[in-house]
Amino acid sequence: MASLTTQTYTPSETTEIQTWLTKATTTLQSPSPSDLDALNTDLATRTTALGTKPSEADIALYKALAPLVKTWTAEERTGERGRPNIVRLVDFVQNSPVYEGGLKLAEGEKVQVDVEEILWVKPIVDAKAEKERLKKEKAAAAAAAAAGAGAAGAGGAAGGENKTLVDRTKDAAAAVADKAAETKDKVVAAVAGGEGGAGKKPKKEKKERAPKQPAAPPAPVVLSPCLIDLRVGHILKAIKHPEADSLYVSTIAMGDPAGTDDTTEHEGQVVRTVCSGLNGLVPLEEMQGRKVVVVCNLKPVKMRGIKSSAMVLAASPRIKEGEVDDHKGPVELVNPPADAKAGERVYFEGWQGEPEKVLNPKKKIWETFQPGFTTTEGLEVAFDAGVVEALEGKSGLGKLVTASGGVCKVASLTGAQVR
Repeated sequence: MASLTTQTYTPSETTEIQTWLTKATTTLQSPSPSDLDALNTDLATRTTALGTKPSEADIALYKALAPLVKTWTAEERTGERGRPNIVRLVDFVQNSPVYEGGLKLAEGEKVQVDVEEILWVKPIVDAKAEKERLKKEKAAAAAAAAAGAGAAGAGGAAGGENKTLVDRTKDAAAAVADKAAETKDKVVAAVAGGEGGAGKKPKKEKKERAPKQPAAPPAPVVLSPCLIDLRVGHILKAIKHPEADSLYVSTIAMGDPAGTDDTTEHEGQVVRTVCSGLNGLVPLEEMQGRKVVVVCNLKPVKMRGIKSSAMVLAASPRIKEGEVDDHKGPVELVNPPADAKAGERVYFEGWQGEPEKVLNPKKKIWETFQPGFTTTEGLEVAFDAGVVEALEGKSGLGKLVTASGGVCKVASLTGAQVR
């Protein structure tokens, strides 16, 4: 990883760095609980002070926060009212090589952080059920208000006249009967007038309806890897699955609008829960606060009691013919560009298009195209059309890029399978 001395910053980033430096040397020297809560919230969607880019502001924040975090109990770090995002920043800065030149910490000076000790995880809320519950509560409140208004109206009427409920009911029935009789007289008079010819209106000729045109058949789906909804995802939090040793459970923001099925909210962001078989293959600390590429339109599945609503893309060595996949790795997560935003569309060059809303498992679209997902000698993730039988006659590599033009890569695996 590059050092801080090689980083370049825009004028707006330079201004933001100065703001963080001022906060680190003033407010955070003797911070109040509300100051720390606000900072914890700010860091919920940031790996560094600038978001993803390292800067001297991270070192200043570390120097202000590390002495505090050292004294915190496990409850203060990751309990229900803890400040885990501050702890994550401190641990990231003290262990990342990019800060070594400016921080110069001996191993014993570091804050001891157990990344697997997470005391409280916000319960997963079914967004659809929560929306229905709020709707019912609103309807019940409206009904109660209407009932109260009706009761008040009835009380006022009772105070204005001395009629009993039976009397008022009789009066209402009589009024309805009078109205019905009046309507009947009008109908009889109209019919009598029609029979005598007076006032008779000419009959309108019935228009012939044009034959109903058959609905146009739906446009055929063109086979393409663009049918797979690939996006940049930002892992806000990852923990071990409580019921499966090989799984992680990640909370990932991937650009969904509020109210989307199978989403919930975490620290002000719309997120999905994703189970990944990466425990033992990727260290848990490397899953925290990082950007990944996610497959967003696979049908959700339950994995040991937890619904997984997307899939994280990762690369592993391609299995040779006759070999058996022992699932022992190595495994490397697909990395989008550092400045990519959560939810940004990702696609293979030459295969742009609109993805399916949800992939139909019976059509096996994922199974058709995934064998073409690979990595190049330059560590770029790409799609090799030549190995997908359904695309007979087509060949060539299309790099996996974000909508803003950055290329997605892996750390070291070439010619790998990506899934």
